[in-house]
Formats: sequence, structure tokens, C-alpha cells
Amino acid sequence: MVLKRPLHPMPAFVRDALEEDGLMASYDARPAYQRNDYLRWIASPALEQTRRKRLDQMLDELKRGDVYMNMKWNGGTD
Repeated sequence: MVLKRPLHPMPAFVRDALEEDGLMASYDARPAYQRNDYLRWIASPALEQTRRKRLDQMLDELKRGDVYMNMKWNGGTD
């Protein structure tokens, strides 16, 4: 799948959190647009506190498996 938005690299602190929580496989299983949106959303705020809050939300959503950006997600594909 080709994304219509610019591809955002994964910051080291996001990778570290995913690996630490054992959620890399859950992250990788998400559609490309979701992975890219999460990265842009988490990395964009100027305040570390906001980045951390967003990272925590993504981790929680990956643990739950049925939520994407506070919306119900049924696990569809790209």
C-alpha cells in the first residue's frame, strides 16, 4: 500500500516503549496508515508531557486491540 501522507520515521523513544511493553507485533499488525498516523501524532507536540501522554494512549490502544485514536476499530486491513 502506498500512503498518501508523508512517511514518518519511528522515534527511538517510541520503539523503546513498544519493545519494553512487548507490543511491537501488535503495532506491526496495524495498517500502514495507522502506524504512520500514530508516529506523526506522537512526535509532533513541542512538550514532552504531551508526547508521553499520546504514546501512553497508543500503547493502551494496542493492548486493547479494538481501538484506534479513541475510535472503535474492528481490525480491518489497509
